[in-house]
Amino acid sequence: MPAQAHGTPRKHLLTVGDYHRMAEVGILSPELRVELIGGEIIDMAPIGSRHAATINRLTHLFGRACGEQAIVAVQNPVLLGADSEPQPDLALLRPRDDFYAAHHPGPEDVLLIVEVADTTLGYDRNVKLPLYARHGISETWLIDLEAQTVTSYSKPGGDRYHELMLLTGHSAPLALPGCAIPLTPLFVR
Repeated sequence: MPAQAHGTPRKHLLTVGDYHRMAEVGILSPELRVELIGGEIIDMAPIGSRHAATINRLTHLFGRACGEQAIVAVQNPVLLGADSEPQPDLALLRPRDDFYAAHHPGPEDVLLIVEVADTTLGYDRNVKLPLYARHGISETWLIDLEAQTVTSYSKPGGDRYHELMLLTGHSAPLALPGCAIPLTPLFVR
């Protein structure tokens, strides 16, 4: 019997393939800011100038600190299973000669994901962090612009990270200890 016959509507969740086909045929226009999370198309919050400036600073700092040790990917898709393709604010990826032209990076390619939160702190903490942990992303930094903090989440297991650390001073991703960046400039207005 269909789910609605019992009074409970059923969701029709999308796969990453469905999501890409929707973009290919024009259902999802290129100017839409959306990402696929758990089979659902989610509108991404507009990027304010403070958020954009923080991402620009991170890109500059990680580019200088990491050089050839990582690809700095800004708001590009990361493939997480068959039903999720988030676009983190920044990801440090394992270097590849094709710069991921053949396919989007997966969890095994990600050295660090960074999410910058000004208006999205709850969503980043309650939806994106569990998603990253579930797919084995080894480390995620959450930058809270309002509180002016950077928290590192590591040791993923299940839907959560088992180690949290407040970062200060110069900090480096666990996978790239030689790529320390100063955190104080991230909060300059």
